[in-house]
Amino acid sequence: MTYTRDTHEGPVALRREGLPEWLEPVARAAETVQPLQLSRFLPPENGSGRQSAVLILFGEGERGPELLLMERAGSLRSHAGQPSFPGGALDPVDGDPKTDGPLRAALREAEEETGLDPAGVQLFGVLPALYIPVSEFVVTPVLGWWRKPSPVGVVDPNETARVFTVPVADLTDPANRATALHPSGYRGPAFLVESALVWGFTAGVIDRLLHYAGWELPWDRSRQVPLDRRS
Repeated sequence: MTYTRDTHEGPVALRREGLPEWLEPVARAAETVQPLQLSRFLPPENGSGRQSAVLILFGEGERGPELLLMERAGSLRSHAGQPSFPGGALDPVDGDPKTDGPLRAALREAEEETGLDPAGVQLFGVLPALYIPVSEFVVTPVLGWWRKPSPVGVVDPNETARVFTVPVADLTDPANRATALHPSGYRGPAFLVESALVWGFTAGVIDRLLHYAGWELPWDRSRQVPLDRRS
């Protein structure tokens, strides 16, 4: 799958060539994983729901492989203060949500939210679209390799509180893992990393990626982290 953007770098392609060896398990998992292996919440069969995409961007830092995340501004009405992947809703300019639309949206939103240079990102996989019932978003996770890292940070403080990276080693560390409990009855995986509690959709996708990539380590699922009703 290939599409063009208005950059001096030319077309941006979905390709696996040139990925670092440590990222190959993630690429292989993306090719075989089934929707229900990622989440029990799947897009409505009637096609309803707002199409969106997130960028799951892997890079390599001082402590090895890492993942780019952002923290939503505390003033937002929805998911305030919650860590997430960069991403957002598809616009008409993004094109068909069944083909290249999610790729375009993931890169565009990541650039708008974190300031990263899309020319340094190699997209190498797409996970099955998932559903977030509370917001009615149909989310396509797009996998990327930060081939040429660029400076990132908060672009709009009204939308984003901070932008940060998390070493994969911290995500797999059993000491940083727990089960989040929400007053609504929701329970799911959580990560306590970089002074943040990552839970919900973002933590669920990270949890499944670690599992199917073979990176997951045994952790204490009885360790619980209660969430505030406002979360």
